[in-house]
Amino acid sequence: MTTSIDRPFETRSKECIPIQKTVNVNPPPLASKPRRKGSTQRTNLSIATWEGVPAIILQTLLGGPFLTGFLLYLGAGSRHIGFVLAITTFVNIAQIGAAYWMQRIRSRKRMLLLFVGTHRILWSATGLIPFIFPKEWWVSVYIAVYTVAFISNTIGGMIWTSLIGDIVPAKVRGRYFGIRNTILNALGSVCLFAGGIVLDRYPGEMGFLILFIPVWICAIANTVIYFFYPDVPFERSTEKVFWRMFIKPFQDRSFLKATLFLAVWLLIQTLIVPLYSYVMLDLLNINYQTVSLITVVQTLVMMAGFYVWGNLNARFSNKTLLFWTLPVIALSCLSWGLMSFMPILVALFLSHIFLGIGVGGFNQLAFNFTIGDTPKSERPMFVAVYSALTGVTSFLGPLMGGWLYEKMETLSDALAWVSAYGFQVGVGVVMLILTFTLGRRVLLK
Repeated sequence: MTTSIDRPFETRSKECIPIQKTVNVNPPPLASKPRRKGSTQRTNLSIATWEGVPAIILQTLLGGPFLTGFLLYLGAGSRHIGFVLAITTFVNIAQIGAAYWMQRIRSRKRMLLLFVGTHRILWSATGLIPFIFPKEWWVSVYIAVYTVAFISNTIGGMIWTSLIGDIVPAKVRGRYFGIRNTILNALGSVCLFAGGIVLDRYPGEMGFLILFIPVWICAIANTVIYFFYPDVPFERSTEKVFWRMFIKPFQDRSFLKATLFLAVWLLIQTLIVPLYSYVMLDLLNINYQTVSLITVVQTLVMMAGFYVWGNLNARFSNKTLLFWTLPVIALSCLSWGLMSFMPILVALFLSHIFLGIGVGGFNQLAFNFTIGDTPKSERPMFVAVYSALTGVTSFLGPLMGGWLYEKMETLSDALAWVSAYGFQVGVGVVMLILTFTLGRRVLLK
């Protein structure tokens, strides 16, 4: 005997109760529907881009030629300037301890807010030094506050790198950072030009006070936007013991060779490149507005470079593209030699065009290398080891460069060309030799 379900539909008993489709007459509002993964990713990428807006304004008005100019206003010499420029990289050693400590925190977002917020507040607070302390203390207080600020920043930067590596999908990483950096540097170029005009029109205390007003606003705004960052799950290291976690990057031969080479490269590069503004402002006596205009041109070229390097990164590996940024940076140093027979400004503009193309690509690709060519679970320690090794050499470079410029100031007028462009050309020659010998073997294999 068969049941009504076993029989064809048309032979079933009329007493069978038909299955009715229920309709919800009060559907939930659209806002209660779960968001699609793609939509969430776009929102997160948008937040990361908007967060960079106040950050780039703050960094532009407090760094670069304005940092050098403010230090000169406070009474700093070339050695002080070299030390301050070196501090930002030396404190990267703290990232090794931070990478181990990160395995034990519950929320990367909270720690990001704490350390990045501390950095923004302290760095922007250096604008109050001339109004609070006696003049003879200005340089010492600035160095102390700046050092604490960047110790906090290096820990926050480690957390941000880990977090942004999880937020940005690997398949769009190169293109996204290329577009993001292009947008932010466009804004930075406007700030550079405007800041130069302000300092030329209001030299000294009044000009810097005007610059620090938007800096204080952006420090607060930047910290607030971090509240909107997602607190995505953190894939922790498979190692629980510090030393086992620490040695993993050193066991990856490809990563280690590339990192050691880049550390040596940065030692040579930072002998001169961070001191470009010092040479222009103090040795060549170029005004702030012209220096700002030169830096704006560099930034505009860097913007175009970000987009180009980002698109190339979809076709070529990080290390291959890193190699091709090196001769461009060397050409930036060699271009200073043109002022021996050409107008100074022509040489400086050309040098900074090469610098924009080269350093912009180098920084972007080095970042992609540390978050893209490393295992996800061990990424914090890989990033920390890279930052520590390159940080030590980038610390020594400006210190040595500042000391050498101090010695060159004692040279006779007949040898003034050495500090004006001779030293830069010498460094450029060494960089080219290093690129096409050791660099070719390490990065192109």
